[in-house]
Amino acid sequence: MAEDKMHYDAIVVGSGISGGWAAKELTEKGLKVLMLERGQNVEHIKDYTNTNKDPWEFPHRGKATTAQKDRNPVLRRDYPLNELNPDWWVDDQDCPYTEKKRFDWYRGYHVGGRSLMWGRQSYRWNREDFLANEKDGIATPWPIGYDDLEPWYTHVEKFAGLSGSHEDLDVLPDSVYLHAMDLNCVEQTAADRIRKAFDEKRRLIIGRTSNIAVPHHGRTGCQYRNKCWLGCPYGGYFSTQASTLPAAMATGNLTLRPHSIVKELMYDKDGKKAKGVVLLDAETNMTYEYTAPIVFLNASALNSTWILMNSATDVWEGGLGSSSGELGHNLMDHHFRVGASGTWEGDQDKYYFGGRPTGFYIPRFRNWDGDKRDYLRGFGYQGSASRGDWRRGVRELGIGADFKENISKPGPWTMGMTGFGEVLPYHDNKIELDPDKKDKWGLPVLSFDAQLRENEAKMRVDMKQDAVDMLEASGFTNVSGWESDYALGMGIHEMGTARMGTAPENSVLNKWNQVWDAPNVFITDGAAMTSSSCVNPSLTYMAMTARAADYAVNELKKGNL
Repeated sequence: MAEDKMHYDAIVVGSGISGGWAAKELTEKGLKVLMLERGQNVEHIKDYTNTNKDPWEFPHRGKATTAQKDRNPVLRRDYPLNELNPDWWVDDQDCPYTEKKRFDWYRGYHVGGRSLMWGRQSYRWNREDFLANEKDGIATPWPIGYDDLEPWYTHVEKFAGLSGSHEDLDVLPDSVYLHAMDLNCVEQTAADRIRKAFDEKRRLIIGRTSNIAVPHHGRTGCQYRNKCWLGCPYGGYFSTQASTLPAAMATGNLTLRPHSIVKELMYDKDGKKAKGVVLLDAETNMTYEYTAPIVFLNASALNSTWILMNSATDVWEGGLGSSSGELGHNLMDHHFRVGASGTWEGDQDKYYFGGRPTGFYIPRFRNWDGDKRDYLRGFGYQGSASRGDWRRGVRELGIGADFKENISKPGPWTMGMTGFGEVLPYHDNKIELDPDKKDKWGLPVLSFDAQLRENEAKMRVDMKQDAVDMLEASGFTNVSGWESDYALGMGIHEMGTARMGTAPENSVLNKWNQVWDAPNVFITDGAAMTSSSCVNPSLTYMAMTARAADYAVNELKKGNL
């Protein structure tokens, strides 16, 4: 196989949320960019093969089959294993990993990555999120603050298109919104009562999401179909396919190469920079080398670190970026699957429109605004209120006209919420290369050794009880707290492992997301995070990527890279 071009101005590894942004920003600034994706291509609209199917068109109504469960012991632990989009989740047999302690790793290896399947919740971090490590004496301080990212939040929000309400909350800064979706009647009543019962210190607001309901940059807008994770032919939500990839392609400066597994970075010992990448063609098993003065690693929080660990091992035993002793450490996620639910007796004459693509959000209130707990940091809640539908009759004993009449009407209102809590950056929560286990292509796999600790355990007590208190204060009945099985990784918000910091001794990356040991290598996905906050991180990845790309191009023009 002959390759037409082997040198570019920049190489972007990964095509998910941050990789798509890197490609867009770099190409729009005039650079010729090669974007490498280890998985298959997924073309917008054409390859959303199941997005217009009805439930009865799937032989098992979307549920995972026995054969799928037998082949995928990790994916079967939660919702990613299903009949609706199985090709968008990584096959456990092809891509195994080792668990010294349980870690649920749900990956998407295809163009667009998890930007096609993400939950789309989009929140800015607040000022304290960037100061917390230093104030608490935890891990290492962030080298940047809110003011460094604020203009870049605005930059990415204007293009991505967000839905949300302006609330003027210090704990949850407002973004730039196109519009706001509405709480339904039960949620609005709960919002009013919670605000009053807790003296304005707890707020229930509409969830901030990357779904749009108005035309925006060539996207039609959300149709309220509740099929987001099957790919949206209307471009109703932000994804690489609907948003950043078309923008990058429109410049004429982007080359996309799928089925390209980056094995390592080529390192120039004398220049102390990366020369490019070595990739393995996933279909032919042939190896190729591509060069560029800039490399952006956006392969995901864990795979970007995997690439570093496999690079320059003749210089550093632990790989490129390991000189601080922090590469692979400080693995974080958000812990959840704990909360409460209740029944609402009123509003039996009311319903709601379609499948709204977001629920409500309750911003953090613990260890905030004078509150002090026996643990650090805090949590927020996501949830919704809804009415039961015809499916509630499946397990009921019933027959005849009365039964048919009953299930043709909406069922009772219920409301539930689950907390999402911050996980601290513990040095001992780590990943390593497993020298004994290989994947389908003969490459070493990752080994996980991470767990929740005492701080998170204490937080989970409040996450359950506070949810109960708010539902009871709102007038719900049959309120019960719940907590179900959780392991790190289930939040699908992997962070850390190649963190930013203030010095080469305490971090892998500097304040511009450059690898200290190779300043022409930038990492702007979840690996770069120094702490985890308690809000969904994707919007911060976007802002961080746009900021780093701008800096990289300016440095390249100055001859510094």
